Amino acid sequence: MAQFGKDLTSGSVTKKLIAFALPFVLSSVIQSLYNIADMVIVGQFIGKTGISGVNIGGQVTFIMTNVAISLCTGGTIVIGQFIGARDRESATLTISTLITFLLWMAAALTLLMFLLDDFVLQLIKTPEESYQYAKDYLSITILGAVFIFGYNALSGIMRGMGDSKTPLFLVAGACFINIALDYLFVGRLNMEVRGAAYATVISQAFSMIACVFFLVRNDFMFDFRLSSFKMKWDKLRLIISTGIPILIQNVAMNFSFLVMTTLANGLGVTSSAALGIVSRFNGFALLPSIAIGSSVSAMVAQNIGAGYLDRSKKTMYIGIIISAVVTLPIFLMTVPVAPYFISLFNTDPELIRVGVEYLRFFSLEYMMVPILSCVFGLISGAGHTRISSVGQILSSLFVRVPLAFFLVNVLGYGLAGIGLSGPFATAFGTALAIIYYLTGRWQKPVIVKKSVPAEL
Repeated sequence: MAQFGKDLTSGSVTKKLIAFALPFVLSSVIQSLYNIADMVIVGQFIGKTGISGVNIGGQVTFIMTNVAISLCTGGTIVIGQFIGARDRESATLTISTLITFLLWMAAALTLLMFLLDDFVLQLIKTPEESYQYAKDYLSITILGAVFIFGYNALSGIMRGMGDSKTPLFLVAGACFINIALDYLFVGRLNMEVRGAAYATVISQAFSMIACVFFLVRNDFMFDFRLSSFKMKWDKLRLIISTGIPILIQNVAMNFSFLVMTTLANGLGVTSSAALGIVSRFNGFALLPSIAIGSSVSAMVAQNIGAGYLDRSKKTMYIGIIISAVVTLPIFLMTVPVAPYFISLFNTDPELIRVGVEYLRFFSLEYMMVPILSCVFGLISGAGHTRISSVGQILSSLFVRVPLAFFLVNVLGYGLAGIGLSGPFATAFGTALAIIYYLTGRWQKPVIVKKSVPAEL
């Protein structure tokens, strides 16, 4: 195994999970600071129309980012199971295939978004006051697609091999660059939203390039020579069959969030800006649970590959406990802290009022996500990504979206109605996850059919 990789199939489950998950949580928190920094600085120098523009443009870009993350997650599960099964050759071929495929995907999506940016912004009812800001932010950030895909592929591969610390250091450096450039471009050079977008792209480029240099210097199994960028179709089928359900799931979730943005846009620029701000708070609040769930998935993948079912179940249970312990204080402090958080972006009293009203209801979701993310983490790590995908799609599109429409357009609950739809959807998804886990069907092997006991 490469020197930065770690074996997650032996030793204390609790210690291994905490040691693996903590850098993952921290890197996820830091990575979310990209748009936070953009919105805080834009809010200070431009106002709520700028915040609305960054939020809307960022939402569309985030859908593209999730394409990369989803396929990388699928690749990470496949690589993790091969690592657990001590099949180095298959792991190496999967890495080559994943990197090459994602570069082609990045190029295709960049071209597609250039052609459809106006259509998408009009489709989601972007407020007229913030339309140009949203278009500026979107048209520039999509230029960074290759860096988004590249970094997520490489960091995902490292996590699949047991290394979550290196991505933390790389994303921390990128975040520092992003914040510094935000102040320079937006605050000093008066580049408005375009400056925030350029800062984001440059920092993403740093993440990917630094990641490549690190891997080359540490004798990574993929050497980044032009001749090495090739795909093996059997490995691509595994990546796609594992990753596409995750992609569909994430697209469905992000589509539901886009619908929420559309509903908020229809309520006016104040509600649009408020949703953008509190969504960043929600991102922070939910990150520990989501990152721990992803860590459970990566650790389970290695253990499933090695044939350790009991250790996989123990990983899930410990993940739920850790996640709940971290999330409970966040849940308790959300409503008291919300006005101060929102005022960092903008001090408009009405914006603060509707934002707090939204969070009062949405925060109920926080205490359900630890169970949802860890149970689906087990199921996905075992390779049954189609099941977790179905659960998330049903909860997002068949519970969250229609309920939000009803609460906003029929009962007139405004932004509070959008917030209330979230906990109901998560409760539904959690119930489906628990039912599938109890059937025991997740134990059927779908990637590595037979574990290989030899050492890598």
